[in-house]
Parts: sequence; structure tokens; C-alpha cells
Amino acid sequence: MHTAPRHRTHGDPTFRDATTDDVDALVALIESAYRGDDSRAGWTTEADILQGQRTDPEGVVAVIEKPGSKLLAVEVEGRVVACCQLEHRGEHAYFGMFAVSPALQGAGLGKVIMAEAERVAREAWGAREMHMTVISVRDELIAWYERRGYRRTGEMSPFPYGDERFGIPQRDDLQFELLVKEIG
Repeated sequence: MHTAPRHRTHGDPTFRDATTDDVDALVALIESAYRGDDSRAGWTTEADILQGQRTDPEGVVAVIEKPGSKLLAVEVEGRVVACCQLEHRGEHAYFGMFAVSPALQGAGLGKVIMAEAERVAREAWGAREMHMTVISVRDELIAWYERRGYRRTGEMSPFPYGDERFGIPQRDDLQFELLVKEIG
């Protein structure tokens, strides 16, 4: 049986805390992973359920500068190719703003980033759990997180309809589900 070759990342990823100098690259990365036709090259696209922006420079700066928050930039060969947000919330850390360049999706980079994020949350803050919220209709994405040890809680929170900073919904049944994993 012939299988298609997997994408290669051409070098090991390096991790660092993002700075405000990274904002333009990070906004472009996040938009490319979730919105518009470019995002359709990867499997994390939200293009069919949300249009408009996923984030903006102000939103990225807010995450970088917020106390108890980190935005990890992931570089391969000196280029930012992925990122994720970590926020210290007492006994747990919140994981968000996760984006991998569509051209590198499916190569195993996401798993590496998740493991590093969990390690950082454990070591920097002593977090015992990682929490994240995922749009509940994203079955394939939720299944990916479940394979990484996250469990669905059934705990829902509303999607911010009417706030175009988070996108323009293309359906009326969007909500976020809390996923949790014990990490410490």
C-alpha cells in the first residue's frame, strides 16, 4: 500500500517566549492556520464555520504582556511556524491561541508543542491540569486532543456572537467545550 509522504519540518523546533517584535508574524501565522483559503491546506481550518479575523495585533500583544501568561513562539530554521498561549490560573494552566503553519500540519509538530506546553506549565507554575476550550462542533480537532490525553467535560461556554474580533460565525450553534488533562 502506497502512502503519501508526510511533510517534514526540516530541523528541530526551538521554543521561546514571544515578544512584541513577533506580533506581525504571529498574527499572520494564526490567521493562516484558521481563516480563509490558505487555512484549507491544513486540517485545523475554521473557514467553514467562521469568517473574518481570528485575532489581531492588539489581541496578541495583550497575551504577550499579560502577567501570568506566556505566548510560546516555535521556530524552525529561524522562522516562526507555530505558537501557543499558556496562562497560569491557580492549580491549572489554560492552553490557547494554538496555531501551526498549514504547510507543516500533519508532521507531528503539534504533538511536540503540546508536550512542551505541558512541561512548561508544570515546571513554571506547578500546574496540575491543563484546560482548553474548543468549539464543540470541531469533532476532528477534539478527537486529536483526546488522543493526547484530554477529556471532554461537557462543560460549555457561549461563543461571543456579535464580537467580530473573534470572527463572523457562519452557523448559530457554536459554543466552547472545556477539555481537561492532568499534567502533574
